Amino acid sequence: MEVQKDKQKPKIEDNNNKDNSNFNHVIRVANTDIDGNKQIAKSLRKVKGINFMFSNAICSLNKIDKNKKAGDLTVEEVKKINDFIKSPELPDWMLNRRKDPETGENKHVVASDVKFFRDNDIKQLKKIKCYKGVRHMFGLPVRGQRTKSNFRRNKGKVTGVQKSKVKSSKK
Repeated sequence: MEVQKDKQKPKIEDNNNKDNSNFNHVIRVANTDIDGNKQIAKSLRKVKGINFMFSNAICSLNKIDKNKKAGDLTVEEVKKINDFIKSPELPDWMLNRRKDPETGENKHVVASDVKFFRDNDIKQLKKIKCYKGVRHMFGLPVRGQRTKSNFRRNKGKVTGVQKSKVKSSKK
């Protein structure tokens, strides 16, 4: 058996990167930088507030290939994605802020708005001093977890029983 040393593996060309002049290494979607080398469905999930289902809905409703690299998107496709994120035409159960306490409407918030709304909701709970608000104030778990053994770091500095005191009390 002869071993061929001169034979090299054929180079596999990436079909998506044939024309490198239009390739963007970073694209901007919903005030977030997205890596252009990843698939668009996966890279959209880097935006805070966009999950797997929402990114799939964006791609399928805008007729964009989910396996297409984010850097290969045209300017029109990026504009379509941004417009869709601002006003999604999806069922209410797919949105992340349903029945907003201030306006009563269903909407989907992304990027920095997620943190802003969450912080405002917690401030409102603290202000009206409901049970969840009081638990937030004291740094205790809010959703009914047990606290006997867990959440020790939230309770603050606790000193245990010291052996010298126990021995002196027995005498």
